[in-house]
Amino acid sequence: MRKRLYLLGVVCFVSILFLSACSNESNHGESNSNDGKVSLTMTAWGNPAEQEVYQRAIDAYMKQNENVSIELIPAPGDTYAQQLLTQLQGSQAPDLFYVGEVQMAQLIATGRLIELTDFLESEDSYVKVDDFASGIWGPARRGEQIYGVSVDSNPMLLYYNKKVLEEAGLDPNEPQKLYESGNWTWDNFQKINETVTANGKYGHVLENGAHHYFSWLWSNGGEMYGDDGSFILPENERGIETFAYLTKNVVDGNFTYAGALPEGQGGDAMFMSNQTAFVSAGRWFTPMFSENEALEFDYIPYPTNTGEQIEPSFIATAYLAVGDHSKNKEEALRFLSYYTSEQGQRDRLEDEGNAVPSVTTADDIIENATIPEHANYLIDARDIGKVEDKQALVPGLSDQLESILDLLFLGQLDLDEAVVRLEKTANELIEANQP
Repeated sequence: MRKRLYLLGVVCFVSILFLSACSNESNHGESNSNDGKVSLTMTAWGNPAEQEVYQRAIDAYMKQNENVSIELIPAPGDTYAQQLLTQLQGSQAPDLFYVGEVQMAQLIATGRLIELTDFLESEDSYVKVDDFASGIWGPARRGEQIYGVSVDSNPMLLYYNKKVLEEAGLDPNEPQKLYESGNWTWDNFQKINETVTANGKYGHVLENGAHHYFSWLWSNGGEMYGDDGSFILPENERGIETFAYLTKNVVDGNFTYAGALPEGQGGDAMFMSNQTAFVSAGRWFTPMFSENEALEFDYIPYPTNTGEQIEPSFIATAYLAVGDHSKNKEEALRFLSYYTSEQGQRDRLEDEGNAVPSVTTADDIIENATIPEHANYLIDARDIGKVEDKQALVPGLSDQLESILDLLFLGQLDLDEAVVRLEKTANELIEANQP
């Protein structure tokens, strides 16, 4: 009996030590690694190649700050936003996380994001507010309060396929010549596409989504929202004119709607195989296109219908934010400022990166690029462009409007019916999301 009691006592003592150790590890494991380093976690969407690009800046920061350990946690893009929202509400999110412009307003509303303005203006920050292009803040900035910092940017423009133009009997540099002479207009863009399609190839592949239709709207001086965030498309003559131009060219066969293409076939693949003349995107197609030796391409801003040579286009971006649940807020903020700074963006974007710096001090990355010839148009588009900040404030609105526009471009709704549905949907969601 004594022996059993003795053994029971030993077991209890060891168990207490073990539980104590577990408790200490639980209390400190989130903020400090076993080797005494400050531990941070960061999550972002992206394919494996993109994750490797993110890792470059993380590695560079850890090399400079040997007391810091940062783990990058990849996350699937299709469930990213909802997963992050759930994690934030339960204080289980990583210390730092990417936020898309469409999700920013919803995450700010949770009250779980750290406000960044004071830190960005402090001596501890690697980057300052004035370092960024003026149109880059979008929904991440509320008045003077900033909740996310742009990691880089992707101003929208057009890619044109020189071989397709030449095969249609056109000058392969026709868009460039028209642009330089001040004649890069909607009418001339339509004429080029008519010539290409008459030769048996595809003209412009029209994509749905806010990045695309806002770029076309703004190229005509059109708007969907007023300064107060109200939906004004039905009364906005230039806005209606934009959708009429796009749908007419789809019906006439000058443009091909991407949503009508066979599954698995997209504008990028058609461009790569020299089947289509124009696609719209940011810089993200460039690395893939530049590897294709059979492809000759260049950039050109959107054609305009206002008399101006260039008009604003949509700037696609992601923001880096810090959760207020972080155990190491100070270090998380320091890393955020490094990652989004000139050096952090150089770490990621040099050597044929897939984006454009959002800080103007790193513009030489694009200016020195040799592929394609007019890479500088990316800087022009970024400097005049903007991140849409009205529709993005209403959760779910972009997705709902895209579904209606899908029916318009597929020919299942006429323009008048589509505008009625757009107005009804927008007003209902805007009203439901009033403070």
